[in-house]
Amino acid sequence: MARYFLLLLLILPRLSHADVTLPALLTDNMVLQQKTTVALWGWAAPGEAVTVTASWQKAPAKATADAQGNWLVRVPTTKAGGPYTITINGQNKLTINNVLLGEVWLCSGQSNMKFSVDKGAAKWMTGVKNAAEVIPDAHFPAIRMFTVAERVSDTPQRDVAGNWVVCNPETVGKFSAVAYFFGLEIHQKLNVPVGLIHSSWGGTPAESWTRREVLENNPVLRPILTRYALGLTQRPAYETALAAWKQEKIDNPQTTRPKPEEPLSATSNKSPAKLYNGMIRGLEPYTLRGVIWYQGESNAERAYQYRTLFPAMIANWRQDWQLPGLPFYFVQIAPHKGQNPEIREAQLLTWQTVPHTGMVVTTDVGDSLDIHPRDKQTVGHRLALWALAKTYGTPALPYSGPRYKAMLVKNGEARLTFDYAEGLLSRDGALREFTLAGPDSVFRPAQARIVGRTVVVSSPQVARPVAVRFGWAKSPMPNLFNSVGLPASPFRTDQWRTPTQGKE
Repeated sequence: MARYFLLLLLILPRLSHADVTLPALLTDNMVLQQKTTVALWGWAAPGEAVTVTASWQKAPAKATADAQGNWLVRVPTTKAGGPYTITINGQNKLTINNVLLGEVWLCSGQSNMKFSVDKGAAKWMTGVKNAAEVIPDAHFPAIRMFTVAERVSDTPQRDVAGNWVVCNPETVGKFSAVAYFFGLEIHQKLNVPVGLIHSSWGGTPAESWTRREVLENNPVLRPILTRYALGLTQRPAYETALAAWKQEKIDNPQTTRPKPEEPLSATSNKSPAKLYNGMIRGLEPYTLRGVIWYQGESNAERAYQYRTLFPAMIANWRQDWQLPGLPFYFVQIAPHKGQNPEIREAQLLTWQTVPHTGMVVTTDVGDSLDIHPRDKQTVGHRLALWALAKTYGTPALPYSGPRYKAMLVKNGEARLTFDYAEGLLSRDGALREFTLAGPDSVFRPAQARIVGRTVVVSSPQVARPVAVRFGWAKSPMPNLFNSVGLPASPFRTDQWRTPTQGKE
C-alpha cells in the first residue's frame, strides 16, 4: 500500500503541471509580420499562467491557458528589423532566437508551387532553368523559409511539422522556386526581411485545401463529398477488379482492356478537406501579409465547378484568419496539351469577381509538353508585381497584362476594349489566337489588328460577328501584350455551354 501511495505522490505533480509547448511555426529564425499585432500561441496546463516577452517590446503579454490548455497572446510589432528574442515563461521557460520582423506570405498550391529551385527527388522536379546561377548567389539571411510537411488528416490539426531555415545556397535548392523568386523580389525592392511559409502538394485539387463545412454547405460543391463517399464504398470492388486486371495482363500481355479506374481512398491527398486539416489549419492564426497560390491543373476536368470552388476556398481561408481583405494572388495555369481553356477562364473570373485578388498570366512561359515549365523566375516576378503594386502601394508600377472589357460589333467587325491596355502590341508578328463566330456558334480563324487601345477582329467567313475567343485552346500561343511586356489573358465574349459545365 505504501508503494502505491509513493507512486501517486510522484505522478500528481505531472498531472497538475505541464510544460509550455509551442507550434512548429514559433521557433528560431522565424519572421513575424511587421507593424501590426501578431498572434503568438501554444499549449500548457489548464489554468496555467503564461508570460510572453518580446525584446522589441517593453511590456510583456500575459495569458492563462483555457480548460483545454490553449493559450494565445497578441503582441504589437514595430517596423522591420531584428534579430530579436521572444521568451515564454510558464511552468518552464522557452526562448525563441534570431527572430526578424518583416513581411510574411503563405505560398500554397500543387506541383508548380512545390517545384523546387534545384532538382528534386521526383523526375518531374527538374529544377529551374537557371539553377546553376541562382543557387550560388542565394546568400540572403533576411529571407526565412518554412516548408510544411505533407500530411493527410481526417480532422483539423492544431499544428504542422516543419522548421524555419535561413536562406543560403545550402537551403534554397529544396525550397519552392515560385515562392523563393517572389520573396526575393519583395525583399530586394522593400529592403525588409521576408518570411515564406510553403505548404503545397503535387497533383491535388482545391477541395483538398478547403474546410469540409464549406463543401457541405454549398450545393455546387456538395457533390464532391458525395463522390468521395461513394468511392469509399466502391473500394473493395475496385481491389477485386484490379487483381483480375493484373492477372489478365499476365495471362495475356496483349490485352487492351483498360485498367480499372481507382476511386479515392481515405488516405489520398486528393480527398476533400484533408490537406486543409493537415497542412493549413495548423498554420492558423500565424499573422500573414498575404497568400500566393499556384494550382488548378487537378480541377481542369471540373473547370466550371472551379468557378465556385476557388472563390469558396479563398473565402474559407480569409474567414479562418479573420482577414476579409487578405491579399490572394494566384497564377493562371500555363498552356499544356492536357489542360483545357475553361480552367483558365474560371481563374480569370475569380480575379474579376473576388476582391483583393490578382492573377498572373503565363501563356508566354509555358511548355505544351511539360506541365511543369522551368521558368519559375518570371512567375515569381509577376506575383511580386501584384504584391508591390496592390499590397505595398508602389506608385505607377504595372502589374497586369491586358484584360478583356467589352465588345462592340460594327460593319462586320468586332472591336474589343481592354483594361490595362497601355501600349497594346503584338510580339513576333501579327496577332494570333483570335477566333470569331456568327449566329451559327461556329468559331473560325480570324484576323486581328491593334487600333489604339482596342483590338479589331474580323473574318471573311463570318459576316455577322456574335462572339470572339482569344487563346481558347489547350496550348495557345497568343502574342497580345501591353507596353510593359505583360501578356493578355485568354478569354471569350460568349457564355455558350462548355464541355465541363455540369460535371460535378
